[in-house]
Amino acid sequence: MTINHQEIELIDSFEQISVEIHPTAKDGSKAVAQEIAALIREKQAAKEPAVLGLATGSTPKYLYAELVRLHQEEGLSFKNVVTFNLDEYYPIEPDALQSYNRFMKEHLFNHIDIPEGNYHIPDGTVPKEQIKAHAEAYERKIEEAGGIDIQILGIGNNGHIGFNEPGSNVNSHTRLVTLDNSTRLANAYEFSNMSAVPRLAVTMGINTIMKAKKVILLAWGQHKAKIVRRSVEGNSTDQVPASLLQQHRNCKFVVDEQAALELTRNKEPWLTGDCEWTPKLIRKAVISLALKLNKPILMLTDKDYNNNGLNDLIVQYGSAYELNIKEFNGIRDTITGWPGGKPGADLPNHPERSTPERKRVLIFSPHPDDDIISMGGTFIRLHEQGHDVHVAYQTSGNIAVTDEFVLRFIDFAVGFEGMFDIDRSKSSQILEDAKAFIAAKKPSQKDTPEIRAIKGLIRRCEAKATCRYVGVGDDHAHFQNLPFYETGLVEKKPMGPEDVQLTVDLLRQLKPQQIFCAGDLADPHGTHKVCLDIIFAALEVVKKDDWAKDCWVWLYKGAWQEWDIHEIEMAVPMSPDQIMQKRLGIFIHQSQKDVVPFQGTDAREFWQRAEERNANTADLYDKLGLQKYAAMEAFVRYHFM
Repeated sequence: MTINHQEIELIDSFEQISVEIHPTAKDGSKAVAQEIAALIREKQAAKEPAVLGLATGSTPKYLYAELVRLHQEEGLSFKNVVTFNLDEYYPIEPDALQSYNRFMKEHLFNHIDIPEGNYHIPDGTVPKEQIKAHAEAYERKIEEAGGIDIQILGIGNNGHIGFNEPGSNVNSHTRLVTLDNSTRLANAYEFSNMSAVPRLAVTMGINTIMKAKKVILLAWGQHKAKIVRRSVEGNSTDQVPASLLQQHRNCKFVVDEQAALELTRNKEPWLTGDCEWTPKLIRKAVISLALKLNKPILMLTDKDYNNNGLNDLIVQYGSAYELNIKEFNGIRDTITGWPGGKPGADLPNHPERSTPERKRVLIFSPHPDDDIISMGGTFIRLHEQGHDVHVAYQTSGNIAVTDEFVLRFIDFAVGFEGMFDIDRSKSSQILEDAKAFIAAKKPSQKDTPEIRAIKGLIRRCEAKATCRYVGVGDDHAHFQNLPFYETGLVEKKPMGPEDVQLTVDLLRQLKPQQIFCAGDLADPHGTHKVCLDIIFAALEVVKKDDWAKDCWVWLYKGAWQEWDIHEIEMAVPMSPDQIMQKRLGIFIHQSQKDVVPFQGTDAREFWQRAEERNANTADLYDKLGLQKYAAMEAFVRYHFM
């Protein structure tokens, strides 16, 4: 899409804060790191300190990694740098696994040459009656350092900055605050359970942040897109604390493409000026208009288009009637009950090929339940329609099993051996060791290798049971146990050559004609994204293989979000009976039912998320005037050749 100066002015009329969009989080982090490095060098030349306000959490990790690289590989010195962190949980010991003091040392301070007395973090151990004095002293230290030159921020899903929750006063300073329940849920993955998440925190106030000479807010991922739009384009209100940054004289948001999706310039670019009308953008505009006016596509009129900034389309097509017919037929052709292609049918507009009639299908499942949660109806239908279906479970999923479940299964093993006069001395010892370890286990402490192996076994058995439920044999379930995942902690390693090679080997072993994989980048812990990157890297290796030329790749989304309807290229409908069949398949994963660790801010069980998501997709098709179904699973094709 070509943007001219007039269009930039129109974008500015929507965006009240400057927004810098980068392809990925790493690209954006590198750009910000260069800004910080330039400030540090400028201050070094002037023999002055560079004062930085720093954030914690997953958002700034790439930024800190790049700053460390600049120090270690390009000689950037931090000897003149003074830092002040935004916040800290309360109460918490500085060496606790979840402490932001520990976080900063592990990700930045221990790897650069900043003097120990130059970094400051709110103290989570100060007695409550001394917090006010501690907060005032923290403010004085900032002033004595000359004020913050660049303040780095992240943004919560409710718009919080630092731990300034909705309702925080614009004049607030460093203080003790109560954490919003949504914030505690979002951070629960760092702790053993929700009850272990602190209810309080010490945070810089809005006024403190606004005093910084420059503010840079980072936001990565589609799950941040809506709050980025509210903060940048909505009213400046304390109910969305980040929106108060509209009042700052030198503030910008640095986001990746996923976090920018809801901005008007991306969601409705025709409102920001001239745009290049590609087929995808035309479909997006027509669907957007129909849903906005609550009209079926075939009921849209010339006036509807003209009154909503879409006169260009009427000029191009001559009338709403011609445009409506074209887009209606295109959306209709995405619907199919034959996700592997319809045998013996010549359907040029069908989403999938009719030949070969019986395809070898490979479903990649990042965790041991994503296959049934995200595309269970399609999984079942592919098998029932005679395709040779394989499932590759990319990770063990072992961290998402509760300790209680482990004890339950070891106890069963001990009882089983006793029932059949099998020597149970070893299993009994494992049970006692597990009980002792779990009783003394600290929040986020890594499990023993034995417990991790048992948790992985539980999930592997559930996955195999799901395959059998669908009708797929055990020999068609492939457990990759990709090494990047096996840290025993929520935080994973980056993907490595071994991860890619394991995937290449499986692809070359099976030579599939059809691949399904998770294109869900909204996974709050990043496993889906890494798994997808591994598949893409493997496809680059095999794309010149003869079999790969006849292989199509379809992306499904996971438990958190669905494709926008204008993106969908294949929609597989489900009847009420098929919805129940899928639900029962999800129920097989008993370790993931009821209370699940690390499930993000959504308190619904996975089967509830899936059903509501699938029903909503079907409802959108119905609103556009298409056939009415109970539910639909949606896919987008990925072209790797």
